[in-house]
Parts: sequence; structure tokens; C-alpha cells
Amino acid sequence: MVTYCIWCCDPTHLPIPAEKPVTMRSSLTMVGTLWAFLSLVTAVTSSTSYFLPYWLFGSQLGKPVSFSTFRRCNYPVRGEGHSLIMVEECGRYASFNAIPSLAWQMCTVVTGAGCALLLLVALAAVLGCCMEELISRMMGRCMGAAQFVGGLLISSGCALYPLGWNSPEIMQTCGNVSNQFQLGTCQLGWAYYCAGGGAAAAMLICTWLSCFAGRNPKPVILVESIMRNTNSYAMELDHCLKP
Repeated sequence: MVTYCIWCCDPTHLPIPAEKPVTMRSSLTMVGTLWAFLSLVTAVTSSTSYFLPYWLFGSQLGKPVSFSTFRRCNYPVRGEGHSLIMVEECGRYASFNAIPSLAWQMCTVVTGAGCALLLLVALAAVLGCCMEELISRMMGRCMGAAQFVGGLLISSGCALYPLGWNSPEIMQTCGNVSNQFQLGTCQLGWAYYCAGGGAAAAMLICTWLSCFAGRNPKPVILVESIMRNTNSYAMELDHCLKP
């Protein structure tokens, strides 16, 4: 009988609990999932609008012209006989100093920083949908604060943009009657509105949703799981020691 108990109590003969299948769990609540989706949408919208040269529409030499902060579509060059001809293609300015005005240079830096910040937060939010314990309630609120700052930077860039409408290059495109906060014959493009709308959504909606995005840590659940496994092994050992 003693031999039987020793054999039974050998740890190698104790039943091994079946491993539960690994499932992908999220560290976000249902509100947090909505927050991650909206964060991605606002970040992509603002960043795409930032790179597209459709913030301002005008015309020059009978050809349509469009601008962003650091890019332009269709520009004049000297042709044969020193006459001006329009090159119909889009591109960025050759250097940072070639951007038409100081206001647009500031707008380029500020808006770019805001877009980068929104993209980083959106990436972390998407990862939180796939990884457990990545985003806590406090971490979600900190990320919401970062979104507010990113949206504020983009909004500041949109506010700085009209200050550059008095540069000679813009005035040539806007009928030589444009000035700061006066478009002349030009009109604002859809990319400008998309950038501003994405920033506003990030500041107002995403920042508010982030307060309820993360899950509260629950150490009690972990302790209960350890105690349950310990009790299971203790019951198996007690069964083996009984004659």
C-alpha cells in the first residue's frame, strides 16, 4: 500500500490540467473599440489632407492652380523667348525656405507635428484591440490628452494658413487682390476642411471617448485563478494519499 501511495504521489503521474485555447483578448472596452476606430479615421483623414495639395484653389495663365502648405500643383516657368508657360504637374517646394511665406512654414511644422502625434496614438489604440493589458483606464486618458494636443496643433496650423495669403506667389494666383484672411478670386479646398474637421473630431470626440476606453486592472481575478489551481492540485494530492 505504501508503494502504491509513493507511485501515486509521483508528480509525473499527477494529472496535468488541460490548457485552454489561447484567445485574443482586447484591453479596451466597447467604448474603447469605438475610440480606436475613430482615432484611426481622424488620424488618417488629417494626415492625408496634410500631404495633398488641395488646400487652396486659384488660377494662373488660364490654368487651375492648387496649394497646400508645402506642395503645389501647376506652376509657371520661363519658356522660349522668356515667355511664361504653365507646367501642369504637382510637387513639393524644392526646400523649406522656398515655401512662399513664414506663416506657411510655421503651418507646415505645426500641422505635421499634430498629424504625427495623432498617428502614434491611433497605432497604439489599434494595438490595444489585439493585446491584453496594454491600455489601462489611466493610459487611455493620457492618450486622449495626447490626441487633444495633436488636434490643437493641427487647428493652429489651419489658423496660421490664411496669414500667408498676402505673399506674391499667392497673390498672382488669386487675381492680385488677396490678402491675409482675404482670398480674392481663390477659394479654400476640400483638403483644408478635412484637416480641420479631423482635428476637431480628435479634440472633442476622441478625447472624450478615451476617458472610458481602457479597462480597470483587476488583480482579484488573478488571485482567484491562482487559488483555484492550487486547490485543484491539493485535492489530487489528498486523493492519492488516501488508502
